[in-house]
Amino acid sequence: MKRSTGKKTYAILLAGLTVLAAAGLACASGGEGHGGGGIPAAKWWDLLWRTMNFAGLVAILMLTLKKPIANGLAARRQGIIDQFEDLEARRAEAERKYREYESRLGQIDAEVQQILSAAVAQGEVEKTRIIDEATRAAEDIRRQAEMAVQNELAEAKRELRNSITEQAAKAAEELVKKSMQPQDQTNLINQYLAKVGG
Repeated sequence: MKRSTGKKTYAILLAGLTVLAAAGLACASGGEGHGGGGIPAAKWWDLLWRTMNFAGLVAILMLTLKKPIANGLAARRQGIIDQFEDLEARRAEAERKYREYESRLGQIDAEVQQILSAAVAQGEVEKTRIIDEATRAAEDIRRQAEMAVQNELAEAKRELRNSITEQAAKAAEELVKKSMQPQDQTNLINQYLAKVGG
C-alpha cells in the first residue's frame, strides 16, 4: 500500500510539471504574437525554469527524505501504538486492582465481624480468668484471716488462762495466808523436809 501511494505521488508530480511546462510554452509563444504588449517571453521562460527547478527540488527532496520521513513517521506510529498498548495494559491492571479492592471491601465487613467476635471471646476468657484469680485470692485472704483469728483467739485464751492462773494462785495464796495458823506452817515445813529427806 505504501508503494502505491508513492507511485501516485510521483504521477501527480509529473502531471503537474507537464501542465506547468505546457502552460509556460503556450504563454511564451503567445506573448510574442501580440506585438510586445504582454509579458516578455524571457520572463515566462524564467518563471518556467524557476518552477521546474522548484518542482525538481521538491522531487529530489521527496526521493531523498522519503525513507527517513517514512521511518520517522513509522517509528512515531509504532510509538503511539506502543503507548496505546501500554495504556491499555495499565487500564486492565487498574481494573483488576479495582475489582480486587472492591472484593476486599466486600469481605472487610465479614473480617471486622470476625475480629470483633474473636475480641469478645478473648475478653470473655480474660474475664473468666480474672474472676477465677480474684476468687482464689479472696479465698486465700479468707483462709489467712481465719488463721489469724484462730491464732489471736488461741493467744487470747492462753493469756486468759495465764491471767486466771495467776489470779487463782494469788487468791489461793491469800486464802492460804489467811487460813493458815503458825502451827499449820510448822507442820507443812516438817512434811516437806520429810519428803525431801526421804
